[in-house]
Amino acid sequence: MAGIVSLVGIGYFISLNRDRSVESDRLVFPQDFDPPLSSKTEMEVAALEESIRQNPPNATMHTRLGQAYLQKARAAADPAYLSKAEALFTKALELDVSDFQAIAGIGSICLSKHQFRDAITWGERGIAINPWSSDLYGILGDANVELGNYNEAVHLFQKMVDLRPQLSSYSRVSYMRELHGDVVGAIDAMKMAVSAGGGQRENTAWARVHLGNLYIAARDYPTAEQEFKAALTDFPNYGQAHAGLANLRIAQGREREALELYKRVVQTLRLPSHRIVLADLYEASGQHEVANREYGLVKEIVTFNRANGRDTEPEIILFAADHADQRDIQEFVSWAKRQFDRQPNIKMADALAWSHYKAHQFESAKTAIQQALALGTKDPLMLYHAGMIHLELAERKKAKAYLSEALSLNPHFSIRHAAEAVNTLHTLAVD
Repeated sequence: MAGIVSLVGIGYFISLNRDRSVESDRLVFPQDFDPPLSSKTEMEVAALEESIRQNPPNATMHTRLGQAYLQKARAAADPAYLSKAEALFTKALELDVSDFQAIAGIGSICLSKHQFRDAITWGERGIAINPWSSDLYGILGDANVELGNYNEAVHLFQKMVDLRPQLSSYSRVSYMRELHGDVVGAIDAMKMAVSAGGGQRENTAWARVHLGNLYIAARDYPTAEQEFKAALTDFPNYGQAHAGLANLRIAQGREREALELYKRVVQTLRLPSHRIVLADLYEASGQHEVANREYGLVKEIVTFNRANGRDTEPEIILFAADHADQRDIQEFVSWAKRQFDRQPNIKMADALAWSHYKAHQFESAKTAIQQALALGTKDPLMLYHAGMIHLELAERKKAKAYLSEALSLNPHFSIRHAAEAVNTLHTLAVD
């Protein structure tokens, strides 16, 4: 892929110039970046803490320590580190109101907390001080993606690439292309992210894992496996790489191997999305008691988030819709609507659509799924949802097309739903 490659369906272009130098400054990564702790980070934290104890208050030192704690927060999925980082960034700004890196740090924390509009406010404040900060444009772009402002996000990521073509900017280009259904272009951009590398080995490992996931989407399973294993070679025991391998085994129909890998994954990555897949794998293997225990843990998260008005991930809403009692489903629809109002992006639109479907509100489900597919995203689970929704509306031709596309992208796209997609498509074919 040389020169300029357009994103499908929108009027912006994200250009990637291979000849520009890659600078290795400190990176602010996409909010889903979740590396393990490294000895380099630990040594940096210890050195900075000692420097702050021994020297007069200094904005730069506070900001650098805040950035290190931010890395630890993402690595350990521990919000306590976010609080420590935020306090350090706040102190840095008390010492120097023009510290744009501290502003970027607070903006990144807002992203982690799903405070996307606040992230935009901080990003714009930082840009007013330093309009050449690639990191700040990344924060603004990430927030706009989550708020469904995709054209604006593309414009901001283009600015990011123009300022500093590096891992953090290339990976965002890749994600935008993936959202617009350009998997080949997404692979090209993520390969450039891998080549660019990062300040720590786990940064490159993170990019390799996402590249492997894209190869799964392209059904290039041998190359996907190479990327996951390369990530583990560079960074042994990397949980995200094990999760990637587990998802590859699911795509290959090797669920027993996937189960063993996911049991390992949840020991280090305690994310609800991983526990949902692990529970589904237990259920599919006939281990119903263990599956129910895992489902119960996720249901506790659902209950807590609903009771406390907490923002949540689309995977949690989809889980809630799949497991809701019919007497309670309307409450989950209302929850999904509130979440979509806060975070009106295509993934939340898909979660809302499926909630409507489960509540037998099929016209509303159709409206939401059309929003979810508006960018042309090639997500087989979204396409499956679209197929089932159109089937309930007696739009059999559309239902068949969506289900066929979902299965052509990945015949094992969901442990829970793939078999139903196959059976439904067979019924449509013989009717």
